[in-house]
Amino acid sequence: MSVLNQKTLRKAVKFEGIGLHTGEKVSTTILPSEPNTGIIFKRIDLENNNIILPNIYNVSNATLCTTITNEYGVSVSTIEHLMGALYGLGIDNALVEINSQEVPIMDGSAKVFIEKFLETGFELSEVPIKLIKITNKVSLEDGSKYISIDKSNVSLDIDFEIKYSNSLIGNQRNKINVYENKLSDIYNSRTFCLYEDVENLRKMGLAKGGSLNNAVVVKNNEVLNLDGLRNKLEFVNHKILDCMGDLYLSGYKIIGSLKCSQGGHSLTNRLLRKVFADKKNYIIFEIKEKSLPHTYIDKSILKSIA
Repeated sequence: MSVLNQKTLRKAVKFEGIGLHTGEKVSTTILPSEPNTGIIFKRIDLENNNIILPNIYNVSNATLCTTITNEYGVSVSTIEHLMGALYGLGIDNALVEINSQEVPIMDGSAKVFIEKFLETGFELSEVPIKLIKITNKVSLEDGSKYISIDKSNVSLDIDFEIKYSNSLIGNQRNKINVYENKLSDIYNSRTFCLYEDVENLRKMGLAKGGSLNNAVVVKNNEVLNLDGLRNKLEFVNHKILDCMGDLYLSGYKIIGSLKCSQGGHSLTNRLLRKVFADKKNYIIFEIKEKSLPHTYIDKSILKSIA
């Protein structure tokens, strides 16, 4: 976050692959977009009512992926890895044209998205970015699952833990600063599942496109992928990638400190809805400087647009 003007891609970038859950071939093109347009999805396989906005209130399903649906019932699913890549690279504005109902899973991580975006480069506007600053702690509990977001000075910290009875996955925890840490391990971490769950997923009509080429599969205490794990915390790091993508449905970069235990798409979405249900929980700022100081944000250099 050294330059705080709105950013888009320098030119269009195309991705082709299959949907993790549909198993269908899909092509998507990410195009540059004007300042203040945000991220927009467009189903180009449909002629009418084909615009879907990725915001927290358009999340229609959060079972094993994030699905957004417009008022006409048109959906796009498994958007979280792409959204995580856009968030992490600070891409504020883009048009996502897609010819099917599910974003291609690629290798199960955000790695391919990140590499192509970096290769393509970015176009900076003269329009300042907007930030959401959390002002009150908000939390949720759902059985053993927990998530909260609280104040932070100038960063977005994500502290995430998972707990699995599987001995190989076990308990993993990692904490990152989204705006300052190197996030390559986060971007490169793939979606994962237990071998014994694959059949049930397929019975549910899910994971039709899943394979060892786009997911880590764990059987007992063994990773079935021949190349093994990409990093020692790949399981929890993938959950952090998912979380980043789901947080971007807020529409802006967030200044706050998030903690989550055993959560997922649904819990993150429910937390954001609770945050935005009360304007006392947040303030939206427009940055009037070229960089944030590494101290508490001085409100004299910010313009509130709340």
